[in-house]
Amino acid sequence: MLVLTQGDPASIAPEITAAVWQKLRQNGPAFVYVGDPSLLERRVPVQTIRYLSDGAAVFGHALPVLPLKLATPPAPGEPDRRNAACVLESIRLVTELTLSGEASAMITNPISKEVVQGAGFRHPGHTSYLAELCQTPGNEVMLLAGPSLKVVPITVHVALRDAIAQLSTDLIIRTARTVAAGLQRDFALPHPRLAFAGLNPHAGEHGLMGREEQDIILPAINALRSEGLNVSGPLPPDTMFTPHARAQYDVALCMYHDQGLIPLKTLDMAEGVNVTLGLPVIRTSPDHGTAFDIAGQNKADPRSLKAAIKLAAILAANRRKNT
Repeated sequence: MLVLTQGDPASIAPEITAAVWQKLRQNGPAFVYVGDPSLLERRVPVQTIRYLSDGAAVFGHALPVLPLKLATPPAPGEPDRRNAACVLESIRLVTELTLSGEASAMITNPISKEVVQGAGFRHPGHTSYLAELCQTPGNEVMLLAGPSLKVVPITVHVALRDAIAQLSTDLIIRTARTVAAGLQRDFALPHPRLAFAGLNPHAGEHGLMGREEQDIILPAINALRSEGLNVSGPLPPDTMFTPHARAQYDVALCMYHDQGLIPLKTLDMAEGVNVTLGLPVIRTSPDHGTAFDIAGQNKADPRSLKAAIKLAAILAANRRKNT
């Protein structure tokens, strides 16, 4: 059984959750929502359950909910820190259910970091918080997957000048190992092809436009090749995302956040999925945020959440086969 977190109750999470249940209720994959049922009751039939195992029998006629209680009724588009504790409790409980093996995979609805910081949240995002809950801090890697492209930002939610400062041969090697292992185990790619973007224009032009390719990226690539990994690069970032170039690799490893997420969201915004590699559990999420500006207006596109749920089921099945 898959489990889905509540997300921020004032965000688009309730409406896309209800919309996705409507789309999946007949053929699945089935999931259980962990959150306050009042967020969904006006949208779809809801049935609270006591045990996760009860969810499959319910899913065809109602959205099964393991209930939590919000501190205060939310207003769409108006985030309220009083509900931060419930948001975090949903994440904690879903992680616990997945770690225990009761759930096969977890999907997380979007949260507002500003809101949950009011309840003691001190992380740059979901990913590092989940790593802490799983007691595997430092191993987590964010992969964005869409129908056209998979990307991994080697440095993530930091300012660009800090991303360049953080970049190191060791970080590239550790990230690539996690990515290769994740693609083999969860994506069923026995020999994944990893392509590395350069940092500088034209991948540095052999040092004429910067030394990072020569001094940091190439040593990592050579080390990974010596381990038997199929790696290429550093490739000029302005040409490595063309259709022809994308056909030559399975995942692009990018040196900073926007270098990877701009092409991914340009190509696959509606169906992009955030996957966390390096955890002992399967975790996916839609590749978008809370969208408070349109919350409650029934304008939100549920396709990314639907893709995240369907991909979670596929990854869980692959992991079962490979473990």
